[in-house]
Amino acid sequence: MPTTPDLIVLHEHPEWQKPLFAALQRRGVAFEPFDVTRAAFSNTAPPRARLYFNQASPSAYLRGNTRAVPLALAYMRTLQQQGARVLNGADVFALELSKSVQATLLQTLGIDTPRSITFNEAAALRAHAHEITWPAVLKPDQGGSGARIEVVESIEQVEAIFRRDPSYWLPDNLFLLQEYLPHDPEQGIVRLEFLGGQLLYAMRVKTHGRFNLCPSPVCNPDDGDGICEIPAAVEAPPVEFFAYPEVPAAAVATAQRIVQAARLDVGGIEYLETPDGRRVFYDINANSNLRPSVAAEFGFDPFERVVDYLVAQLRA
Repeated sequence: MPTTPDLIVLHEHPEWQKPLFAALQRRGVAFEPFDVTRAAFSNTAPPRARLYFNQASPSAYLRGNTRAVPLALAYMRTLQQQGARVLNGADVFALELSKSVQATLLQTLGIDTPRSITFNEAAALRAHAHEITWPAVLKPDQGGSGARIEVVESIEQVEAIFRRDPSYWLPDNLFLLQEYLPHDPEQGIVRLEFLGGQLLYAMRVKTHGRFNLCPSPVCNPDDGDGICEIPAAVEAPPVEFFAYPEVPAAAVATAQRIVQAARLDVGGIEYLETPDGRRVFYDINANSNLRPSVAAEFGFDPFERVVDYLVAQLRA
C-alpha cells in the first residue's frame, strides 16, 4: 500500500469492500484500507490522506466486531477536528447508528414514517400503551442486517423476550417499538441508492418475510446461501432484488430531501407502500452495499461510479 495515500477507506467487512478496492486498483487510485475491527490511532498524528471514506457498518457486532463501531466514530471525530475531509463522516455515521434519531429526522421533515417509541426497559412501554397499535415491530436502535427485528403482539411478549435473554439488549441497550405497516409482498419494499446527492438506481426488494435485506451479494447472493452471520434467520425463500427504473419521481424527490438533510455522501433510502396508499420512509443507510446485478440492468458498474465520485472529490 502507498505510504502517503490520497484516500483511506475505513471498513470492517473486507468481503463487502472487495469490489470497491478492485475498482480503485484498476483506476490507479492511491488508496489504503483502514480496518477498524482491531485498530488504534494517535490524537497527535496528523491526517495521512487528503480524503477519507467511511464504510464501517452498524452491524459489525454480528461479526464479533462490536468495538469497531466506537473506534470508527471516535477516529472520524478526531480526523474531522483536525480538518480532514471524511465522506459519510461522524455525524452521518451517528445517524445511521440510531433508528430513533432517523425516525425523528423523518418526522421533522414532514415525511411519512412509522410511529416509534424508544425504550431501555420493556416495562416502561406501559406508560405509552395508549399510543401502541398491535401488531408492532420490535427493532434495535443500532440496526444492521435485519438482526433482532421481530413482529410482536403485546407488551407482555416484549417483556418476555428480554426476560428470556438479557443479552438481547446488546450492544446498544436501546430498542424501538415501531408501527407495523403491511405491504404487498409481490411489490416488496423500495430501496434507492444515492451517490453525491443524485439517484444512482432504484430497486424493488421482495423480502419473503425476511428482515436481512442487505443488498450485497455476500449476504444475499443471486444464487446459493450468503455468508453474513444473522442469528435466528427465518425459514423463507431468499430475498429477491429487481431493478426499478419506473420509480416515481415524487419518491425520488422525497428521498433526495432525506439525503440532503442527513448530509449523506453515499447511501440508500428505503420506503414501502401500504394498501391504503401511504408511501412510508423508514430507513437511512450510510453504508451502501451496492448490487452489481441490479446496476447492470441500468447499464453500468456501480463501483466504477463510486470511484468516479471519489476521484472527483479528490480533485475538488
